[in-house]
Amino acid sequence: MKKLLVTPLICSSALLLLACGPNNTNSKTPEASVQASKTSINQTYQVEALAQFDEPWAIAVLPDQRLLVTERKGQLKLFDPKTKTSLNIQGIPAVSYGGQGGLGDVILHPDFASNHWIYLSYAVKGRGGYGAEIARAKLDLSNPVQPKLTDLKTIWQQTPKVSGQGHYGHRMLFGADGKLWISSGERQKFDPAQDIKSNLGKILRLNEDGSPAADNPFSQQAGVTAEIWSLGHRNPLGMAFDGQGQLWVVEMGPKGGDELNLILKGANYGYPIVSNGDHYSGLPIPDHKTRPEFKAPAIDWTPVISPSSMMIYTGNKFPLWQQKALIGGLSSKSIVVVDLKSQPAKEVQRLDMKQRIRGLQQAQDGSIWVIEDGSKARLLKLSSN
Repeated sequence: MKKLLVTPLICSSALLLLACGPNNTNSKTPEASVQASKTSINQTYQVEALAQFDEPWAIAVLPDQRLLVTERKGQLKLFDPKTKTSLNIQGIPAVSYGGQGGLGDVILHPDFASNHWIYLSYAVKGRGGYGAEIARAKLDLSNPVQPKLTDLKTIWQQTPKVSGQGHYGHRMLFGADGKLWISSGERQKFDPAQDIKSNLGKILRLNEDGSPAADNPFSQQAGVTAEIWSLGHRNPLGMAFDGQGQLWVVEMGPKGGDELNLILKGANYGYPIVSNGDHYSGLPIPDHKTRPEFKAPAIDWTPVISPSSMMIYTGNKFPLWQQKALIGGLSSKSIVVVDLKSQPAKEVQRLDMKQRIRGLQQAQDGSIWVIEDGSKARLLKLSSN
């Protein structure tokens, strides 16, 4: 792959509250949103573009600092930042590409260095329509020019499969407890988010083999109900644990009302009964404040940021971002920085990236990998000055 000859930029950012397009406006009053009125930190950074990918969706960092990059049409790339070259990994499962569907997330098993397991999420077509699945496989790098997956096995699927190819969610991460956490979107079907007989519109907690974790809140019930950790979610696309082991999830709202939620065991976050946005049809949705039995977001955005991903920064390169959430923004073309320790949580900086941002991942040296969205999307590296 050819290197992009892009001169690194030294950047600082200002908060752009009106960065979203006209299709993301909302009829609700500004008081319905919790937003920072001004930038309260100004962490500077450099941006370097290293490569291009075709509709990339996620990044994972290998122990040797090479990257795994998923492309929605069904390619998993092995990219070497030192040589700026990439290889196609063989043995990828077939995916259903279209709408928001295709190959999605990629993560490493916590013991990857010894067991070589990786996990992939992707959309498939089956009986009843479409749904996300997750497979586990071993990454075989023994042939330096022909990496491949072996022992591929599907370990989880969205239930039920439905029509349409939107709101899969299907982000994954492992917690310190060794459990596999999954964000499952409600697939633009609304009601499944409140149906505990479905795993759509939920945050799920599984064992590494895909079976439900024994101490989940509904573990005594049969079927997919035992997978559920929390419910009432719309399209959760970013998950991260903070330094205290608390799980945070960012999700797209409807017409307004993107949410950042602190996830609690067994909690119901209210969608589609409540939201700080409205339906795209124009029909109103009651605000969270009208139904206190549902867990309200820690922060919400109207105009929306269209969150795509999230990480919590733990490195030393960017001291002002330590232990803060960095959220990739699509329509906002930004990286949104949120102070999670503030009461309430608040946006403290917004990086104007000029392009839709699909994924974020912290590098081993504390710099940050960023992937843009769409065809000819760039892989960027954020470094300190």
